[in-house]
Amino acid sequence: MEPLIITCAITGAETTRERQPHLPILPADQAQASKECMDAGCSIIHLHVREDDGKPSQRPERFKESIDAIRLKAPRAIIQISTGGAIGESIDNRARPLDLKPEMASLNLGTMNFGDEVFFNHPRDIIALASRMRDSGVMPELEVYEAGMLETAYRYAKQGILREPMHFQFVLGVPGGMSGEPENLFHMIHLLEKISRTAGTGMPHWGVAGVGRYQLPMAVQAILLGGHVRVGFEDNIFYSKGELAKSNAQLVERVVRLARELGRPVATPEQARQILSLRQG
Repeated sequence: MEPLIITCAITGAETTRERQPHLPILPADQAQASKECMDAGCSIIHLHVREDDGKPSQRPERFKESIDAIRLKAPRAIIQISTGGAIGESIDNRARPLDLKPEMASLNLGTMNFGDEVFFNHPRDIIALASRMRDSGVMPELEVYEAGMLETAYRYAKQGILREPMHFQFVLGVPGGMSGEPENLFHMIHLLEKISRTAGTGMPHWGVAGVGRYQLPMAVQAILLGGHVRVGFEDNIFYSKGELAKSNAQLVERVVRLARELGRPVATPEQARQILSLRQG
C-alpha cells in the first residue's frame, strides 16, 4: 500500500474565530500553522485566505502574502489553493489566484446545496477552470461531493479537458451532499474502480475529507482502504465531541498515530509529489 498523503485544510472560508479561537487567519498565523502541520506529518496545505478582519478573500495579492509566508516557514509544503472560495463568490474572483501557478488547486465538479446555501458551479465555469489549470501545469484536486461528479470528471477527461493521472477528493458530510457513512465511501470507491476500468485507465489516487463528526471515521477508513486523508479546521473544529481542537497540527498528529498503528507509512512531501506526479513548485 502506498504511503499515506495527509492534507490539512487549515482555515477554510466558513469557519470563524468565534467558533474556533485557534483558527489561523493572518498570513503569519497560516505560516505557523502550516509549519506545525508539516512537522507533524502533513504534506499538502489546502489554502483559503482571509483579510485582516477575517473576511474570506480571493485576492491574488493576499494569496501571495500567505504563500510567501508559508514558503519561509515550511518550504517543503505542497500548497494547494482553493478555487472554491466562499459560497457566492464570483467565478472570476475564484479563478484569480491561479495566476500564481501553484502546484495544486481544488476544482469543484458540480453545483449542489451546501447547508442553507447553493454552491454554484456551472459546467462552463468548471471547464474554464480545468482548462486554465491544464494549460498552466497546475494539478487539479477534483472535489467530489456526490457520485455523479465522478462521471463528470471522466467525461471531461475523455474530451481532453482533464488530464491523467487524476486525483479525487471525496468530500463527505456536507449537508446537501453525501454523508460520511462508510457505505457511501465504499460506493464511491467501487464506482471509481468501475468507471476507470471502463475508461481503460488505471485506478486514480483518491482521498477523503470527512466533514464534522465524519472526519475521524473517514480518516480511519481511508488509511485502511488505501486512500489519502484530509483534516483541518475548514472541515472540523473539534478534537472529540464537545472538545475544540487546540490546533490543526493536533488533528494531523492523530492521523499519523493511527496510520502507524495500522501499519500504513506516512508520505513525505517528496513522496507525495512523486505519487501525484506533481511538477516541482
